[in-house]
Amino acid sequence: MTAETKTIPTPWAAYSEGVPLHLDYPDCAMVDLVEKSAAETPDVLAYTFYTTKVNYKTFLEEIRQCAKSLTAMGIKPGDKVTICMPNAPQAVVMFYALNYMGAIANMVHPLSAQEEIAFYLKESGSVAALTLRQFYPKFQAIRSKLTIDMLIITGIEDALHGPMKLGYLATQGRKLPKIPADDSLVLHWKDFIRNGKNQPDPRCPRKGNDTAAILYSGGTTGTTKGILLSNLNFNALGMQTGAAGNCLEKGHKMLSIMPIFHGFGLGVCIHTVLIHSATCILVPQFTVESYAQLLKKHKPNYIAGVPTLYEALLRLKKAEDLDLSQLEGVFSGGDSLSMELKHKVDAFLKSHGSTEQVREGYGTTECVTASCLTPKTLYREGSIGIPFPDTYYKIVVPFTHDEVPYGTIGEICISGPTVMQGYLDKPKETAQTLQLHEDGLVWLHTGDLGLMDKDGFIYFKQRLKRMIITSGYNVYPSQVENVIDAHEAVLMTTVIGVKDDYKMQRVKAFVVLKPGYTPSEELKESILAHCKKRIAKYALPREIEFRDALPKTLVGKVAYTVLEKEEAEKAAAK
Repeated sequence: MTAETKTIPTPWAAYSEGVPLHLDYPDCAMVDLVEKSAAETPDVLAYTFYTTKVNYKTFLEEIRQCAKSLTAMGIKPGDKVTICMPNAPQAVVMFYALNYMGAIANMVHPLSAQEEIAFYLKESGSVAALTLRQFYPKFQAIRSKLTIDMLIITGIEDALHGPMKLGYLATQGRKLPKIPADDSLVLHWKDFIRNGKNQPDPRCPRKGNDTAAILYSGGTTGTTKGILLSNLNFNALGMQTGAAGNCLEKGHKMLSIMPIFHGFGLGVCIHTVLIHSATCILVPQFTVESYAQLLKKHKPNYIAGVPTLYEALLRLKKAEDLDLSQLEGVFSGGDSLSMELKHKVDAFLKSHGSTEQVREGYGTTECVTASCLTPKTLYREGSIGIPFPDTYYKIVVPFTHDEVPYGTIGEICISGPTVMQGYLDKPKETAQTLQLHEDGLVWLHTGDLGLMDKDGFIYFKQRLKRMIITSGYNVYPSQVENVIDAHEAVLMTTVIGVKDDYKMQRVKAFVVLKPGYTPSEELKESILAHCKKRIAKYALPREIEFRDALPKTLVGKVAYTVLEKEEAEKAAAK
């Protein structure tokens, strides 16, 4: 029996800077809101891709044609189709085409190992897949394990025109793998689109609570799980992000670097942009070196990324003449942004003409991505902001429903319209994560530690599983990282717990130095002396190891589990 819903405290309301506490969410499909943009602003660019520029009118035509082609291929409402693609137009068009005709998009990282791809296809029950030609060998290698009936192959050149297309084929095209002409599984993009030309419109009306996509957890902790997300989840996120960001304008440009298979990329950098008649600058891949050129060439109004992206900004060698005065929103999410890194990036932005500061957000894939954001002018040191409209936060004693007092660390729980439907075919894990509390609301137990101050500002500490216990004391790696990052020689730090027979765990820090600094024992001592002034004795790093770079997950987060595994293997070898 459902409990009577009680009033949930919203102390953050006084600091919302005019952002409404509640929004009206239409009961519709994701593509319906894109259609609304096309109706209101048909001539505004929906996306750019290299030299290709497509307005909303044409974009909607592409979606409808792709939906017809899916129908011609035998795809039906409710079917699952895997999109194993970077940020290319075909991926975006396919995503909304599936939504248009009532199918479900299964989003997979194209750099996944072939066995991982086999797992994602089988786990989702996908009947077809879309991927780039260069990834065909992965699918060929797992041919015997494939459950799909058709593999749609496309290439970057399929989204290019004129000289750009010819240039790409003349250079990159020669490096691409050859696909046997007699491979019955393969359908090339051009043929796929051509086959649907004479099909009737397959529009299938969908509701907000219908499943729209499957994204995957994992990458830093735990076992990979398929996360079922609805139309409402995405549409609510788009509307909330637009309201809380308070900067999206028709025709303005978002540098859409975060990948489409990630909640941040799909939900914030693509869907939020498209339902506000703004423009996605689709970038399939980039390097630290090319990032400056992208900023110079496109002059985006908005940039968004994980902390490692902003760390890359600080390394730019060709940034002297970089003009960032056009920026109206700079957003960070996906991983913890240290206070020191924020200060460094803010200073970088200011030195290049921007009046903006990094606005940090927080969320999990289980609520698409973001669920709170730093107010535009009311920044509080170390805070990840205040909840989005219609989104509620509470901090509880881990593994319970019991709220802790303001200012006390506990597990972050979230309730609101972006919270997932559940994990794919994992009822036990779903029940552990989505719990009905005594206040009558279903709460997402994030597995993250944090606190809420009396004004409703949220402070992220770290993953619950990441907490280090040494000599009976709880050590929060993010706090130690913040201190080390403040050292004048340090660019970035990750702290882990290493097994210790006496202390249970000891603290070890992996440090990336700023350009111009050389690893040395003297520098280790300097960092340690810096820490001793600011950290309790039990939390001090017992080891400091210098690295040229820190390992990253496929979406650019620091993969601290890789470091943990390395240390465990070292210990086992002794």
